[in-house]
Amino acid sequence: MVEFDVVDLGPADHPTDGEQAPDFTRPLVNEEFWEDVSLSTVYEAGPVLLLFHPMNGAFPATYLWNELRERNIDDHDRVQTVGLSISTPYAHKQLIESRDIDARLFSDPSNEVAERYGISHDLDGMAGIEEPRPAAFLIDESGIIQYAWVGSEWPSFPDYDEIEAAIKAL
Repeated sequence: MVEFDVVDLGPADHPTDGEQAPDFTRPLVNEEFWEDVSLSTVYEAGPVLLLFHPMNGAFPATYLWNELRERNIDDHDRVQTVGLSISTPYAHKQLIESRDIDARLFSDPSNEVAERYGISHDLDGMAGIEEPRPAAFLIDESGIIQYAWVGSEWPSFPDYDEIEAAIKAL
């Protein structure tokens, strides 16, 4: 059995339901290529479930994507699911292929997007290395957040039933 410490992340000052989602432009990776895309371009094509997750290779990232696939939450008829982490486009492409992820992933090695969302945290014991907290934001076609969840400890996972209910309520 793998053992790990649960880390309290403290409070976060993140956008919440009814607020405009902060826009950004980063490389958006799919199974074939990547290109710089703004979040606003993505949500203009339909609602977006934006999932911030730890760097690729960390078990919470794998667990998150496996759970979404098993629950069929990434159903593209209702919502576009996109992830975001500090991993590079190359690492994202590998994760998409190895885990059979049917979603696109934003690459943000500088962690600036997590800082804009108020959900950045220092990785324990690694000076100068930050990543986003686990977080989920459901964003409608006008960029308004309809559902927000941000983890208060590491590891933590969103309530998938709540996400499904929020998607159905769109």
